[in-house]
Amino acid sequence: MPAPITIRPFQPEDELGTIALWDAVFPGEAPWNNPSDVIARKRTVQPELFFVAINGGDVVGTVMAGFDGVRGWVHHLAVDPAHRRNGLATELMRRAEDGLKALGCAKLNLQVRSTNLGVIRFYEALGFDVEDRASLGKPLI
Repeated sequence: MPAPITIRPFQPEDELGTIALWDAVFPGEAPWNNPSDVIARKRTVQPELFFVAINGGDVVGTVMAGFDGVRGWVHHLAVDPAHRRNGLATELMRRAEDGLKALGCAKLNLQVRSTNLGVIRFYEALGFDVEDRASLGKPLI
């Protein structure tokens, strides 16, 4: 029988497993998304909204959320390919949403590459709508 998957807040001992998962799931990320730096920054701002899914001691899923007082945001929802299609991503999103609601967040935003149709369909199944917006960005590093 496989080990059960547990979801809990990120702990320092999860860093190497998280980096390995992100490297596998998000190859070729921009320099400002360096996993070690992202983790270090998140640990200083609402670290209680950084969740990991653990299976047999291994990090098999992650999600980070944040609330700026106006909108909530979700980043780095990632599930190891071997653990997909069993509801884990949905449960990680529920944890993020519950954490945001507890802070008084009324609306959740996230960004997905427009070409990633499978992921867009996943979020639509969770009740998200594709909004008519322009996404602008500016690297600061």
